[in-house]
Amino acid sequence: MEKFETRTQQLVVYNSSTVKFVIKKEVKMLAKIIDEVSGAVVAAVRGVDNILDAITGTVKDQVIGVLQGTGEAAGSGVEAIASVASGAVKGAGQVGSSVTDTAFSTMSGVVKGVSQVGGDVIMAVSGGAEGIVKATAETGGDIGSAAVSAVQSAIQSAGEVGADTAEAAKSAAGGAVNAAASVGGDAVGTVRNALLSAAALPRDVIESALKGSEDKSD
Repeated sequence: MEKFETRTQQLVVYNSSTVKFVIKKEVKMLAKIIDEVSGAVVAAVRGVDNILDAITGTVKDQVIGVLQGTGEAAGSGVEAIASVASGAVKGAGQVGSSVTDTAFSTMSGVVKGVSQVGGDVIMAVSGGAEGIVKATAETGGDIGSAAVSAVQSAIQSAGEVGADTAEAAKSAAGGAVNAAASVGGDAVGTVRNALLSAAALPRDVIESALKGSEDKSD
């Protein structure tokens, strides 16, 4: 019995160490994605006339590469997609692109990339919005404007690839609020108010999404 308990204890320690190693490895991978995408966006927009198209195209290519590389095209790569979006926002910020234009172009690239590899667009826009809002907060930008632009782009881009636009709006709004919650302070209030007051967004859909986010947090 003593040997069994000792072996069990060893397995617990081993499993705990393995989990910590996997988490640490994943964090490093996501940080690497952010850095690589940021650099790719900066390189792509230099010397081009249409910065926004360059951002969209770069994000699309990066999303395709990340999902194909990790084998997570079915929607389980949400964190990786969020990292791509985050890197894009940080890179665009270095070349002076506006918050709203960057958010819109980034989300467009996310949807196009995920759609091309047959991924779950609705899941992806949640990750995209989360990455956009987090990176905007980290770079001192207007997270309310970024959230609104991300949701607008999610609706338009989802429609272009034949996905459910209402579900895309809900998913993007939910991702934006989740990101705001991780930022802390009055970020959630800022994002919620911006989404609810945006005339370009379907208020009933946004209200439903925000209520869903509240229910999850309870």
